[in-house]
Formats: sequence, structure tokens, C-alpha cells
Amino acid sequence: MPAESDEKNAPDSGVNGEVSPSSATAAGEGEGDPLTEAKAEAARMKDQWMRTAADFDNFRKRSRRELEDMRKAGKEELLKEFLPVFDNLERAIQSAQKATDVKAVSDGLAMILKQFDSTLGRAGIQRVPTIGSMFDPSQHEAIQQMETDEHPPGTVVAEVQPGYKEGERLVRAAMVVVAKPKSS
Repeated sequence: MPAESDEKNAPDSGVNGEVSPSSATAAGEGEGDPLTEAKAEAARMKDQWMRTAADFDNFRKRSRRELEDMRKAGKEELLKEFLPVFDNLERAIQSAQKATDVKAVSDGLAMILKQFDSTLGRAGIQRVPTIGSMFDPSQHEAIQQMETDEHPPGTVVAEVQPGYKEGERLVRAAMVVVAKPKSS
């Protein structure tokens, strides 16, 4: 029976008495093959990298979706703010078609304009100051110069189209006429 006990303790032998790597490790030869361990570590790291890349891709897609949803919600909120102005403008047009008193129509339109400005203010949008202020290329677009002695050079003397800003960010530059000294 001693031969039988030797077989139990002996490593698995393959063809021609070769020892398989799994049986060598199981037999307790100490540390395994460094190449095999490195390959296993590389496979583990690759798997971890792939999972991280997939997580990041999902995060990027989710962030884009959330940003788009926020944009849509912002547009919807602004639209809700402006719908009453639009409704009043429609009523004013209907009323103006039947009106005989131009003053009443003018007053109604002035009230709608005031409502529009108020709605813009609540939305954080302000008109760019123009007439009487110094020309500022970061807020104004000069479309013409006018020779005059009444205003200092570089002063905005007329507004052709209003400009708007949201906080400090310019939404649209104001188109203006700028004073220049009279030529002699």
C-alpha cells in the first residue's frame, strides 16, 4: 500500500510525465508562474478599465439628457411667462381693428409693452442702456456716426434696435448711432 500513498502526494502527471501548471500550484510549489499571474492581473485590470469606461459613457449620456431636459424646462418656463403678453397683444390687435379712438389703442399697446418689459425683468433680462451713455463695443454695435456739437464724441445719440443682456451676459448687442465731432 505504500505505492498508493505516494501517488496521492505526487503531482498530476501528464503525457511523458510532465506536470501541469494547475497541479504544480495545487501541490504547493510556492508562488505560481509570474507570467500567468501577470496575465491574470492584466485581464483583471482590463475588465476594470472596461467597466469604468462603460460607467463614464453612461454618465456622459445621462448628463447630456439631463442638460437637454433642463433646457427644455427653462424654455417652457419662459414661454409660460410670455404667454399672457402674447394673449394681450392678440386682444389689442383685435380691438385695434374695431377701434375708432387711436389714443385708446396707443395706450393699450403701451400697457402691453410695459407688461413685456416687466416679464423680461422677472426672467432676469434687461435692456442695454443706450441713448446718453458712452459707446461700449461690448454692448453696442455702431451702425452709423452722426456729426454733432450737442453731444460729446463717442456718446450714443440714437438707438436703432435695442440690445438685451441676461445678468452680465450679452444676449443681443444694441444697434446705435454714435456722436462724432463736426468736421471743420
